[in-house]
Amino acid sequence: MVEWFLEQEPVVRLGFLLGVVGIMALWEILAPRRALTVGKAYRWVNNWGVVITNTVLTRLIFPAGAVGLAFFVESQGWGLLQVLDLPFWLTVLIALVVLDFAIWAQHVMFHAVPALWRLHRMHHADLDFDLTTGLRFHPIEILLSFVIKAGVIVMIGAPAIAVLIFEVILSSLALFNHSNVRMPIGIDRVLRWFIVTPDFHRVHHSWYPHETNSNFGFNLSLWDRLLGTYRAQPQDGHEGMTIGINLFRDPQWERLDKMLVQPFTGPADSYPINRRPEGEAKNWPRPDEHSGTKPGAAR
Repeated sequence: MVEWFLEQEPVVRLGFLLGVVGIMALWEILAPRRALTVGKAYRWVNNWGVVITNTVLTRLIFPAGAVGLAFFVESQGWGLLQVLDLPFWLTVLIALVVLDFAIWAQHVMFHAVPALWRLHRMHHADLDFDLTTGLRFHPIEILLSFVIKAGVIVMIGAPAIAVLIFEVILSSLALFNHSNVRMPIGIDRVLRWFIVTPDFHRVHHSWYPHETNSNFGFNLSLWDRLLGTYRAQPQDGHEGMTIGINLFRDPQWERLDKMLVQPFTGPADSYPINRRPEGEAKNWPRPDEHSGTKPGAAR
């Protein structure tokens, strides 16, 4: 069974992706958390354009993918987990946890280094927050992320099945915790002790830098709690908060061609964790300056 899953890796990943997209898209229609500020069709066409671009580019440059690399590493006996005499289930579990922490640490790094923030801010420049936001990353960031993840896989000797499970969990939970869905407060309160929920992660997409630089988790919520980057709620509330960043407020920046040039446009000094305090909010445009509407109002 394990061998079949590994052999069918693209089919397995695509199947889970489409299934979760269908579930979360329906949930967003039936119980939305916030009113959208930009037309959904306009954003979805361009956000999915980013996904297709990234998928094609990654497969062209790294045809074997992360799972193929892990299979090779496992066959060569490389990495710490391959030399430790541990039960296989424990090896898989440790690999999942280590990979999740690596993604969390990488995320913090992309917020801390201005040059990397230039790449990552395309993800934050989305003027709304829904399931497609969870897949909207600049192609250069995707390639760098793959290299970092590949290094972790080699160092720890992550089993191929663990990498496949992690990839499925990562994409599924990214769709879930970026979704514009309403969840009962009691359920959210319990779930966020273990995993990142939509209300947990939405804080991270706030217009305010102190909220943007919090709640970095994608899967497990414990890293933010343990390492002091957890913020329970946005200061303006989930319905009243402004999504996005200060630089790209005009909806034209939601176009695919405009998104791809965002890393090379404008300054990058107001959001990185180590930004200069005097540059934090000075001369920012109002969130509604370009759109002509109040944040959160339907268009």
